[in-house]
Amino acid sequence: MRLSAKQKAVLSNLTKFEQSVLMECCKIPKGKTSTYSKIAAAIGKPKSARAVGNVLAKNPLAPIIPCHRVIRSDGKIGNYSGKGGAKTKRLLLRKEGTPI
Repeated sequence: MRLSAKQKAVLSNLTKFEQSVLMECCKIPKGKTSTYSKIAAAIGKPKSARAVGNVLAKNPLAPIIPCHRVIRSDGKIGNYSGKGGAKTKRLLLRKEGTPI
């Protein structure tokens, strides 16, 4: 994923942890999902699933950085801080062809 200079500037104001969560989220391909705990493990913080969720809830570049592709470990959709909440998250995933 390529980010513009303006988008990179937005990310530069975040902590290293927040940046790593959002960059890991960028790796989730369209039509696929990951979980908060998998993101936490991938960035080397396996006990930080809740903190990952908090970062994604404040994602300043949604939906460019596809936080809607992150779901709970039990397979449930989880929350979405964008307009429309979980209903919008489900709609975005369906539009991408994600089996949910």
